[in-house]
Amino acid sequence: MLVRNYRESDRPFLRTLFLASRRIAWTWLDGSHWRLEDFDSATFGEKILVAEHQGHVAGFASLSLPDNFLHNLFVAPAFQRQGVASALLAACYTLCGKRMALKCLTKNHHALAFYQQQGWKIVSSGIAEHGEYYLMHHQMGPKPKS
Repeated sequence: MLVRNYRESDRPFLRTLFLASRRIAWTWLDGSHWRLEDFDSATFGEKILVAEHQGHVAGFASLSLPDNFLHNLFVAPAFQRQGVASALLAACYTLCGKRMALKCLTKNHHALAFYQQQGWKIVSSGIAEHGEYYLMHHQMGPKPKS
């Protein structure tokens, strides 16, 4: 697994991945108005990391570095459960240092379980454009015991 910096040539595939992944994962929302260009606005000004598996783009993460905030983490369906998201998170931790934050939609049970398995903790909740969310923090250090 290779995690690298975003290249402009990644844009067409990442746009498609972003649109398709939201439609697959966020079934409780009406995605009829979502467009490929949403990727551009959702990642504007952010650091984008791209995961490649055997030469194929497998996923991406985007970060707001000043806030150590993970804004997006999406993995192509064909590459899920193969360590792509974990590899992207590891690269994000390297960039952000000791503490990171993210918002996870409360209805996105799969993502919520994944983040909690990775040591993320719910610190509060709120409501945003796409519904209720949990604000989660990750503190670098020893992995929690199960």
